Amino acid sequence: MKSKIDLSGVEWVKSSYCSGNGGECVEYARNVAATSGVVPVRDSKTAAGPVLAFAPHGWTEFVAAVREGALAAGR
Repeated sequence: MKSKIDLSGVEWVKSSYCSGNGGECVEYARNVAATSGVVPVRDSKTAAGPVLAFAPHGWTEFVAAVREGALAAGR
């Protein structure tokens, strides 16, 4: 199911795991996540590109897997 999320006035926050050197970073819209029931996520290098919308539980599980190293390359 596709539905539009109002992304006007979004406050994008870079991941705390971002290296800061223009590398592989994601941003999420904390203010939208708090009010809409979805967590919008985008690639920080292509701000005008697509936005993925995760259910809060799915996003929490994804972040936990990244922190645990469960998604490391070659696993």
